[in-house]
Amino acid sequence: MAITPWKHFSDLDKILREEFKELRMLEPDMDLYETDEKVIAEFNLPELDPEKTEISLKDNMLKVRGSTEKKEEEKKEEYIRREIRRGFFERIISLPTSVKKENIEATYEKGILKVEMQKEEEKEERQKIEIKLK
Repeated sequence: MAITPWKHFSDLDKILREEFKELRMLEPDMDLYETDEKVIAEFNLPELDPEKTEISLKDNMLKVRGSTEKKEEEKKEEYIRREIRRGFFERIISLPTSVKKENIEATYEKGILKVEMQKEEEKEERQKIEIKLK
């Protein structure tokens, strides 16, 4: 008689993976760049529903979260096939410089969510601190 080691979490892991397959969190691809006046973030979200999307800014961290849904329907000779792809997404990024909270504009065109943020003027230049040797 062979002894098989008991893997107490393998069955639970398998069940959870199957149950939550559709509820996985997606992290959309993005570009982050800046001009002289703005910081711009562009997110690749081809199935975005603006009504189900939230954009927020706190402590110089930009957060974009929401859900996507894509429906496809194909008619064949004797049946109809429907495929629905759903997912939740969230992306949190640290911005390279401070931005004005009241001057943020978000637009959506051809699958790209573009968030433009006006830079805050730096109040004073950074001061270089010299290290003293003892």
